[in-house]
Amino acid sequence: MTVILSRMALEHALLVSLTERAGSGYELARRFDKSIGYFWSATHQQIYRVLKRMAESGWLDSEPVAQAGRPDKRVYAVSDAGRAELARWIAEPTDADSPRNELAVKIRAAAYGDLGALRTEVARHRDQHAQRLDIYYRIEKRDFPTPDQLTGTALHQYLVLRAGIRVEAGAVEWCDEVLHALPPHAPAPHAD
Repeated sequence: MTVILSRMALEHALLVSLTERAGSGYELARRFDKSIGYFWSATHQQIYRVLKRMAESGWLDSEPVAQAGRPDKRVYAVSDAGRAELARWIAEPTDADSPRNELAVKIRAAAYGDLGALRTEVARHRDQHAQRLDIYYRIEKRDFPTPDQLTGTALHQYLVLRAGIRVEAGAVEWCDEVLHALPPHAPAPHAD
């Protein structure tokens, strides 16, 4: 089976944040820096440009809000079209090796998508990490049977392999935790 992987766009990360709470570009950029920004970094200028594009695409509703002594600010909220796009994106497979943790962002937005599809995606990620972990363990057993006797280059190679083992084992454990926590049968997507 061929799986076509989606790529998270800044738009999707912003939709997740805005489903949690509407806000202005400035408020969103500050929130983003403190939360989703750990999974995806973006400058404030990028966020403002993308918000404008999202509003033009119909994914966001916005309204001006007067401020004392300053220009009006524009407050953004996710529209029905934006919720539909978010639900579509949540259901798409993602790349387990992406430098951005798309799966974590999708889980954060789970209330707005198909939990069954998300559970399937988490299970797929788990399987990929488990397969890689198994390969690493086989390499460790084959190439480093006596790790306490290693020195020089062999020790350095072993230490890097151990880092890979820890990363993959942690990913498997986290996916198991997510699968245990997410209900097997989900209610309809959240609507505000």
